[in-house]
Amino acid sequence: MAEFGHLSGRVRLPTGHLTVCGCVAIRGGDEGSDWLDFYVPLGALDKAGVAYWDGRPFFRSDVMDEWLAAIGTETFTSTSFSLGVIGFEVSGCTDASAPAGRMPKTRDIGYLLPRGGVLHYGAANT
Repeated sequence: MAEFGHLSGRVRLPTGHLTVCGCVAIRGGDEGSDWLDFYVPLGALDKAGVAYWDGRPFFRSDVMDEWLAAIGTETFTSTSFSLGVIGFEVSGCTDASAPAGRMPKTRDIGYLLPRGGVLHYGAANT
């Protein structure tokens, strides 16, 4: 992925709409972690009629969060990872050591956290 830089494409949203998306690999180097960012631009969500702001801090869509969690869960079946985060502009907001293997009780972002080879999803709850 890193060799291709920033990729653009199309994806079918949970609403059935086909829309644009993007993906970029961010290498952390020797000391850091690697990130794979997948996103759908807000303008594309607008055009698809996906509500993503309900007055809570940050943009959030429970429908999109669940959909992204399902993508992460499917990805985990073939490529394990130590942490996945779901939300608005979450790249670099935490690292795999921060939750110390435990799902945070209060979450302003969604977490995909493996334990015992099984991926667990904790939706944002604040």
